[in-house]
Amino acid sequence: MEKQQRRECVDYRQQLASLLGEDRVTTNPTVLMNHSHDESYHPPHLPDVVVFPQSADEVSAILQLANEQRIAVTPFGLGTSLEGHAIPYAGGISMDFSLMNQVLEVRPQDFLVRVQPGVTRTQLNRELKKHGLFFSVDPGADATLGGMAATNASGTTSVRYGVMRDQVRDLQVVLADGRIIHTGSMTAKSSSGYHLTGLFVGSEGTLGVFTELTLRVYGIPEATMAARASFPTVQDAVDTVVDIMGAGIPVARIELVDERSIQQVNLYKETSYPENPTLFIEFHGSEQSLAHDIEFAQNISAEHGCTQFLFETDSKARAALWDARHNLAYTFLHKSPGKKMMVTDVCVPFSELAKAVVDARQAIDRSGLDGAVLGHVGDGNYHAILMIDVHDAQEMARAEELNAHLVEYALSRGGTCTGEHGVGVGKVKYQRKEHGAALDVMRSMKQVLDPNAILNPGKIFAN
Repeated sequence: MEKQQRRECVDYRQQLASLLGEDRVTTNPTVLMNHSHDESYHPPHLPDVVVFPQSADEVSAILQLANEQRIAVTPFGLGTSLEGHAIPYAGGISMDFSLMNQVLEVRPQDFLVRVQPGVTRTQLNRELKKHGLFFSVDPGADATLGGMAATNASGTTSVRYGVMRDQVRDLQVVLADGRIIHTGSMTAKSSSGYHLTGLFVGSEGTLGVFTELTLRVYGIPEATMAARASFPTVQDAVDTVVDIMGAGIPVARIELVDERSIQQVNLYKETSYPENPTLFIEFHGSEQSLAHDIEFAQNISAEHGCTQFLFETDSKARAALWDARHNLAYTFLHKSPGKKMMVTDVCVPFSELAKAVVDARQAIDRSGLDGAVLGHVGDGNYHAILMIDVHDAQEMARAEELNAHLVEYALSRGGTCTGEHGVGVGKVKYQRKEHGAALDVMRSMKQVLDPNAILNPGKIFAN
């Protein structure tokens, strides 16, 4: 059987080489290994072959071949996903988009940009800066825009600008049978037909493969100011967030990191931040409006026992402040040799946020695991970082139990099992409980668009 599978792999590898050329189809062991995992704790699995398309037509030809021969296809951006989305558990073809990385068109007067899926967030913002524009979605990792659309990524700025689904106007998608379609247009709104763009964003490569994205962008604000506010307890910090949002202060980012997180930042970055629950806040606007917004936010923070409120206008100081937040996960990794990072996220209605974050902190303490609570608390989305030894069965069991507790708590409060990381393989087990009969509707859509189940099998739905 194994000899037959290897022979079949060789056969379709030769067919792929005839479509793309030998140099863009590989079974090199190192390349296969690089495409066998993402940044999650989920176990790796090798693809049979890795391909590097350069156009929608090439993607179409690959998918036609794969569909005819029932070969699994798993899209791959940079492998920064956290729930196993890019891991090819069915083997087959790993489709790498690193060669489709062109910014195709910038339309400053329409506040739109058209890009290929392999363009990264920072690459796009370097190009947009020339036009006085920026792309708002900031998940922390320098992910590809195709991958960000596939998981409906969000991040630190979603509280003001929205999540990935809010920024995508149109997608060029290659379906499982090789058909190439567009899901939307360049207009700000439309009442024509089904909202296919919204369906495909967040589909995690299970309905089609993105080959082009038209995205909404924004003018760079006149002034930006960042602040750091420390509090005696997590409850005080979250209550401050609730009151700031309720007061209508237009914050661009408002992030929570707990005491354990600050300890780790100080250890790794050699900083001296007060080791208390802390809010990282950023304001965008005019010089005049920012002064009022910051004063208002500072007064609200003081009402909740804020022990330190510092703000920065200098761009380098702001960058250092946000560097501490963005690289928090990596500070845990670097200081925990031999361990992997389980990062789980859930989202709850805003009214449930304070109790939910406190519950998460208490649950981590009860588990005995080393972990932290942080998140984009301005939109009800919070995360838990857990450092685990994946070879320790008892430790893995405790981590899975804790993950399940966080999800069950969120679902019981009208929330969701994932606010931005996506389902992948890690959250498959919770889909029926969250969606009920609607999951069957999703399966029906999958069956229509991918009847042979070649597109990223095992993700979102249990096999």
